[in-house]
Amino acid sequence: MRVVALGGGHGLHATLTAMRRITSDVTAVVTVADDGGSSGRLRRELGILPPGDLRQALSALASAEDGDELWPRVFQSRFGGTGALAGHAVGNLLLAGLFEVTADPVRALDEACRLHGISGRVLPVSTEPLCIEAQVSGLNGSPEWHTIRGQVAVASTPGKVQRISLYSEQDPERAPRACGAAVDAVLGADVVLLGPGSWFTSVLVHLLLPELHEALVTTEATTVVILNLVPQPGETGGFSPEQHLDVLCDHAPELEVDAVIADRASVPMPARLYRAAARLGGHAYLADVAAPGVAGRHSPDALARTVREALGIPEAGMEGPWR
Repeated sequence: MRVVALGGGHGLHATLTAMRRITSDVTAVVTVADDGGSSGRLRRELGILPPGDLRQALSALASAEDGDELWPRVFQSRFGGTGALAGHAVGNLLLAGLFEVTADPVRALDEACRLHGISGRVLPVSTEPLCIEAQVSGLNGSPEWHTIRGQVAVASTPGKVQRISLYSEQDPERAPRACGAAVDAVLGADVVLLGPGSWFTSVLVHLLLPELHEALVTTEATTVVILNLVPQPGETGGFSPEQHLDVLCDHAPELEVDAVIADRASVPMPARLYRAAARLGGHAYLADVAAPGVAGRHSPDALARTVREALGIPEAGMEGPWR
């Protein structure tokens, strides 16, 4: 079963970790708009793709539980101290070196997968760094909309994000292009998953690249949306579960969704979510998918079980009417 998961950061890490329990053929399509922390520094200094979310995806797919855990642990570790390397993740620097030497982000990531012994793939949503622009209301109590630029600024805005758009860092007048390998992966997938993650800056961003947008609305894959456990302050503060689906529909009205997965405790009015999922053409599945004792994190085992249920896959194996 060919699974493609789209997102970024900890949300995508949770999805990928869960999907490894179902199939070994997993492709991550990762946002490349981060402009903060170690990733932002490397992006500005070297002009490369921000590597942090790509590193997280590689870590999630690494075969640590089946073999030597050294490489995944080293890849995720960060330098301390106060010097030039302070705060940089080792994996970010290794990816930066691969990007520079190969001059091809897709080849560089394939090499990183080979280093980790990963059978799937990690792909950037675009082979050029992306810039996010948001229209935000409610700043300083004003009803007017304001423009905010940059992933970190949008994710932490005290206003309400209304819409987002993308532009190319290399040519702000040009619409950014999707990675061709990512488009092909979506078109050839059996299952496509969107979310969880920062809804505007990690999930919806994939729908704003024209080629990938077209692939997502035309693919024959079963499409599954996984909702966040809690609203994200600033970006989706005050959003109900069904409002997440509403903004998804606003950014891709043609998108049809087969299943929506949500944590039972995170949905105060299940009937509304069932109706919202039905408007997208799908069915909502409510289950206990939160990790016990870890706020805001999904349990990989519980998420894998719920995805199996949504796809009609028997627990004992991968056979079943999941198409």
